Amino acid sequence: MDRRSFLKTSALGGASAAAASTLAAPMYAQGKRTLTMVCSWPRGLAGVWEAVERFVDSVQTMSDGQLTIEARAAGELVGGLEVFDAVTSGQADIYHSAEYYFTGQHPAMAFFTTSPFGMTAPEMMVWYYGMGGQKLHRDLGEIFGLRANIGGQTGAQGGGWFRKEITSVSDFQGLKLRMPGLGGEVVGKLGASVQVMPAGDIYQALSSGALDGTEWVGPWSDERLGLQEVCDYFYPAGFHEPGSALSVNTNLEVFQSLTPAQQRIIDNAAAECNQFDYALFLANNGPALQRLISGGTQIKQFPDDVWEALGRASKEVLDQYMDDDLFVEIRTSVEESMKATSAWMGQSDTFYSTQRNRVLEKMEG
Repeated sequence: MDRRSFLKTSALGGASAAAASTLAAPMYAQGKRTLTMVCSWPRGLAGVWEAVERFVDSVQTMSDGQLTIEARAAGELVGGLEVFDAVTSGQADIYHSAEYYFTGQHPAMAFFTTSPFGMTAPEMMVWYYGMGGQKLHRDLGEIFGLRANIGGQTGAQGGGWFRKEITSVSDFQGLKLRMPGLGGEVVGKLGASVQVMPAGDIYQALSSGALDGTEWVGPWSDERLGLQEVCDYFYPAGFHEPGSALSVNTNLEVFQSLTPAQQRIIDNAAAECNQFDYALFLANNGPALQRLISGGTQIKQFPDDVWEALGRASKEVLDQYMDDDLFVEIRTSVEESMKATSAWMGQSDTFYSTQRNRVLEKMEG
């Protein structure tokens, strides 16, 4: 038995066979189809729900109405963190979510959203489309009966919202903090009490004191969620999500039952949505940050010693999964791509933007 066949059998424990018996997979050569997409997001959530709507509209438009996606928000069919199980079991056809919610299925899922001290959004796109990341995503998805695509990009996410200022590593001790994925494991190593909950529950948890702090996305989406009403301190730079991709994953048997043209439409609509969403977040985060500042939010950055402690803990978290061959393969691919890309971008884009800002500020002064 080859490695991926073994992983599929051991990871699912026979669930793939159960899913196969649930779903028929006829070939639809013609005729209209409607697919159900379950989402991890409530309706109207800034940036991520626009990504959902963009994907839905693109699929319908490109297929001339032959393929329709019915989007169901978190809680309408299944809970926001239950979408993976809904699609792998055949209860729904597609999910729109973030893969790092599903590291319990396989820890390497995190790399297809983001990883601590990992890739920025441009670096992620280079790896995914140009350095083999998409194939690795598809290989991992197939283990669970999924056709995997990234389909959204938030860009760099904030370090979080806190009731009290973070001035040292000791401030994480006992802190009730919402942070999913491998980033949550990292702050757990610093003593935080980590919780994972969908977006719709965060505000109430902060209001009630069930949380002391949370990360969400960035100024635009966070403002829409109302986090400035329940936390005084916002940290714009985070270690845990330097460029977070969203995912559009289709039940593999459903995907294979589509015509080749419809399959290409699903894949291309997801890729286009990724670019659209990245631009949307960048366009809106700056103005939203200024509104937050005007409204009294205190903007802070983590001290250097906190960054260093987070870096050490991040390495520990990643290293603990190195006994898994697939995790090793994906992590190695990520780090090699990131190193190659940053070597160029550091000497070009990063250096240019630093000099541009310096020169323009000097001219304005």
